[in-house]
Amino acid sequence: MADNIEHIRHTLAHLLAASVREIYPGAKNAIGPSIDNGFYQDFDLGERSVSEDDLPKIEQKMREKLKGWNVFERREVSKEEAKQEFAWNEYKSELIEEFAGEGKTLTFYTVGGFVDLCKGGHADNPSEEVDPSAFKLDRVAGAYWRGDEKNKMLTRIYGLAFSSKAEFDAYLVQREEAAKRDHRKIAREQGLLVFSDLVGSGMPLYTPKGNAVRNAIVNYSRELNAKLGFGEVHTPNVNKAELFKISGHYDAYKEDMLSVRSQYVSDEMFLKPMNCPQHTQIYASQPRSYRDLPIRYADFANLYRDERPGELSGLTRLRAFAQDDGHIFCREDQIESEVSAVLGAIQEALKTYGIGYWMRLSLRDPNDSQKYLGDPAVWDRAESIMRSLLQSKQIEFKEAVGEAAFYGPKIDIMAIDAIGRNWQISTVQLDFVQPKRFELEYAAEDGTKKTPVMIHRALIGSPDRFLGVLIEHYAGAFPLWMAPVQVSVLPVSEKHAEYAQSVVEALRRAGIRVEQPDADESLGKRIRAMKLSKVPCFIVVGDKEVADNTITVENNKNGDKATVPLQEFIDATLARIRERANV
Repeated sequence: MADNIEHIRHTLAHLLAASVREIYPGAKNAIGPSIDNGFYQDFDLGERSVSEDDLPKIEQKMREKLKGWNVFERREVSKEEAKQEFAWNEYKSELIEEFAGEGKTLTFYTVGGFVDLCKGGHADNPSEEVDPSAFKLDRVAGAYWRGDEKNKMLTRIYGLAFSSKAEFDAYLVQREEAAKRDHRKIAREQGLLVFSDLVGSGMPLYTPKGNAVRNAIVNYSRELNAKLGFGEVHTPNVNKAELFKISGHYDAYKEDMLSVRSQYVSDEMFLKPMNCPQHTQIYASQPRSYRDLPIRYADFANLYRDERPGELSGLTRLRAFAQDDGHIFCREDQIESEVSAVLGAIQEALKTYGIGYWMRLSLRDPNDSQKYLGDPAVWDRAESIMRSLLQSKQIEFKEAVGEAAFYGPKIDIMAIDAIGRNWQISTVQLDFVQPKRFELEYAAEDGTKKTPVMIHRALIGSPDRFLGVLIEHYAGAFPLWMAPVQVSVLPVSEKHAEYAQSVVEALRRAGIRVEQPDADESLGKRIRAMKLSKVPCFIVVGDKEVADNTITVENNKNGDKATVPLQEFIDATLARIRERANV
């Protein structure tokens, strides 16, 4: 087997293209990259169409052709040769013009009689290295050429691919479990949030229940911020373009920013995609001394990004969202202590949420320097600082070239949910660029003016996105401190309703989120409904409880039961909520 699964997946994208072109003469293949868990290939099929019923036929052709795919032959070609080879394919011709215009080498790869324009990255010997039992065509979708809705809609065929059948089978089991945990389904069943076409796609509307859970996440981040010494600020959603031009976001993110038009001024304005440029202006509002540093700002204001409709996905990909955002302005000698403190808070948070993680050091791609701002020497220093910091703390990490922010390297915390999926959530980013671009200063001990360092950080990232991750991680069974409804009260019959209502009112006065479902159904049906609803615990009151002024409590997770005085239950429940016990 090839060590690099990405090469296998890329190879299979070529194999898919060759097979479709053989089955459907005249089909034009466009792009076909490897992706998480597999690959895809886009096609212009003319007047024909492909449905999921056609996938087994294409898959069979792929397996037949795979037997004769031995070695990819690489050949460098001129722009003229390339255009002649693909004169019949306007998609490849467009890519040839683009790549040749950038001065890149044009390369053809040939295998089994199939020729394609490609930059490389294949299995060395596909017939030996690609396990035919470890890939499968998965689904068909529509995709605009180059992701632009003004262009032609192409047919995209997705495939799954793994190094072995065992990995493939494990993924299918994981995917089946993920479907059961889909946060969109669970959020709808629990009444946590809605989306409205009148409001707009990618902009969630939280119900009281959903907002209770979201606030639990936000308030916990606020507590961690207070421990770290952050002062919370609030910044406007609309900002002039000039702010983002200075920060560099205008050039790097303009296509993902939502523009705003005023009736009274001609300024070019945008809804902000991030908070860091605004925080520089709070810092710059008055003179700063070395004694003032570090200065720490936190911000939960909403952010906006103009995501393409096809990329939106419940809470995990939104147009409107918040972040538990924060920025530190500090001296260079304070970087290690500040980053260490933030990493400690992130680790504390993820332990509380009961979610595993690993760390990734995201670095720039030295072969694509135009993506990044700042002097390469400054980048080298920043990357060295972050690497040394992780090594000194004996934190295991993986390096990822090309994943840095455009202004600096970052430590990304990758959460691992209950079924083994990775989610990039928290981040700590080191920035020498923006403070310099905004001409930020502080008076050093020797009286000279120096530029502070800026550290960007998010403890759990976006509370909105993190809520989606947690719904799937917990499968909707939130721990007590987060649950939208923490306790349900069930009177045995109508004659116990008055006492049950007094229990509800006492719990509500104590600050516990409580509900009393309608008593139209039998007690047995209501108890079964409670067990399915994933409320952490429920209380049953009948003759004995009324007579003894007690309650009978059942834990919905483990089935434990106890009959206790109401105040004892309230005190114990409030203590568990304060402790944020992950049960």
